[in-house]
Amino acid sequence: MLESLAEVEELAATGKLLYVRYSEGYESDSAGGSIDTESGLELPGLAVNPLTPEAWWTRPLGDWLARQLCQYKHLQEKNPDRFAWILSGTQVGRGPDCEPLLSDVEPIARLSPRLLDEAERRYRENFDAEKGPEDAEDADDKSADRTKRDS
Repeated sequence: MLESLAEVEELAATGKLLYVRYSEGYESDSAGGSIDTESGLELPGLAVNPLTPEAWWTRPLGDWLARQLCQYKHLQEKNPDRFAWILSGTQVGRGPDCEPLLSDVEPIARLSPRLLDEAERRYRENFDAEKGPEDAEDADDKSADRTKRDS
């Protein structure tokens, strides 16, 4: 059980490709797998979120990790039997949301609620959390409207 974001950073700094998954755990996932809920199709691997930052990422590693850990936290909120855990494996494809799909899964660690709370605080402090392109356009439009009115 990992208790802090710093512990996740240490793991991520090893260079091993790591992922996070919100599910009922390795044993449960080994018996089934991931299903695309919209089509009903079984996916060829477990759907995960990458913890290894992309080459273009220039912000601190902890920021990347906090953001990634928060992206699917809502799954745990909808089903308390789910929990976050770190895993590694072989990427065998991509899911319908372009998420990596893994086979030959190796469980690494479970993440504590305290760690997830820390990640969420960091995510909300350092990002425009849950803001999308449409939100940015709305803000730009409102700013342009204000500029026109003030002129």
